[in-house]
Amino acid sequence: MRITVLIENTAEAGLTGEHGLSLWVEFKGKRYLLDAGSSGAFLDNAGRLGIPVEEADACVLSHGHYDHAGGFAAYLAGNPGARVYAMERVKDCFYSASGGVLHEIGVPETVWRYREQFHFIREKTRIGDGVYLLPHCTGYAAAGERAGLFRGNQAMGLWNIPADGEALQEREASGCQEASLLPDDFSHELSLVFETARSLVVCSSCSHSGAVSIVEEAKAAFPGKRVRAFVGGLHMKGKQDGKEICTFSGTEVEKLAEYLRENVEELYTGHCTGAPGYELLRTYLGGRIKRLTTGMQMELYL
Repeated sequence: MRITVLIENTAEAGLTGEHGLSLWVEFKGKRYLLDAGSSGAFLDNAGRLGIPVEEADACVLSHGHYDHAGGFAAYLAGNPGARVYAMERVKDCFYSASGGVLHEIGVPETVWRYREQFHFIREKTRIGDGVYLLPHCTGYAAAGERAGLFRGNQAMGLWNIPADGEALQEREASGCQEASLLPDDFSHELSLVFETARSLVVCSSCSHSGAVSIVEEAKAAFPGKRVRAFVGGLHMKGKQDGKEICTFSGTEVEKLAEYLRENVEELYTGHCTGAPGYELLRTYLGGRIKRLTTGMQMELYL
């Protein structure tokens, strides 16, 4: 199994990084695109890396935030036959209170020009040989409230946008009003899970509800399977006085590391984990944790 990072906050020389994440996964002779970053920059990186992203057997949007969905506008414009799997609730409106100002972070309207290329799911779904989409089992509103993340009503107004993209409607026209916002329960989020006879690889792009809950969901959905690797962000990054910080306490980091040490063989993380959180985890996990960066390739032997 090979995973290539097409976009991440950081980048190897000659490639472009941005706030976002996109992974290219090769597994059992098939190829999967997980997320598309904030823009179409992942396409340029793919070209430089010799990755034929237009030949993906399936595309997946992990959740309804712009830094994972935005690049699909450029991708789908050039690939009219592509299909993107996502949770139905990615159509909702999403907001963040980071920086002390409420601002929208949902799927850009430009992506919904290609709404007919989306396939929405509500339950565990097989999309290939040993490849599954795994939604959250329950809501995690408490985690959303702590992170300052909110959701609005389902944005049905988006489905009235003309296919040619003329006169794009504002989100407010869809009925999402700030006064009606609720803490995000992450019912729009899913994990991409790869299964073999003995093990699992769990790709969870942002892990908003927490890596522990996501690994436990995977273990419950695939009884008796060890987690060979966990790949994705851990949503530990924040800012204070203009500096990047880890939003987890020292005790929380230690408990998370202890759980991961017992339940996950290797952790590949970046994006919303942040540098401070990564370094704290590394003090406990040592060589079992590796930092994602644009251009990185992982060979996982299952």
